Amino acid sequence: MPARKFSVFALAAVAAGLALTACDNTGASNDSSGEPGPSASASASTSSDGSAADASQRDGERCTNKIDYAGDPRSNAEINSIGADTGKCPAPQKSSSAAPDTPNEKDARCTDKFNYAGDPRSNAEINSIGADTGKCPAPQKDDVKPGTPKKDGVKCTDQVNYAGDPRPNAEINSIGEETGTCPPPAK
Repeated sequence: MPARKFSVFALAAVAAGLALTACDNTGASNDSSGEPGPSASASASTSSDGSAADASQRDGERCTNKIDYAGDPRSNAEINSIGADTGKCPAPQKSSSAAPDTPNEKDARCTDKFNYAGDPRSNAEINSIGADTGKCPAPQKDDVKPGTPKKDGVKCTDQVNYAGDPRPNAEINSIGEETGTCPPPAK
């Protein structure tokens, strides 16, 4: 029995000693190898060059809760399973910032890959072009100016109903004179 108590006490003392001397308050390792210890790598999310550190997975926290994987083409489940299998969180991968007219990956919607804001085509039309051709079309910008073309000799306030617009009529009419287009009514 005394040998058993000694083993438990010795084990507890060694564990406490290691816990107290393994890291300083900044999370950096105190060992002479210069490599971060488990606590330091678990708390680090990115290195100074912007690449992700291999954060330790031993504490059970998910990699996606430790490191910013925004733009990573892998699913959260895939990223977390890599961390669980290897014990280290994988470095984030950036999705290709390829320009439109690039090959469309299977089952990837063009509207999920590129910004088509302002494109006059519907999302369905854009995605069907990508599915049919295998390439995402380049975004088209609608060159139509917002508003109504101004008629010669007619004030914008006489041409368009600006009821409820907080701007004075003089401002609205001067915009129409300067641009040739009556501005859309502001609400």
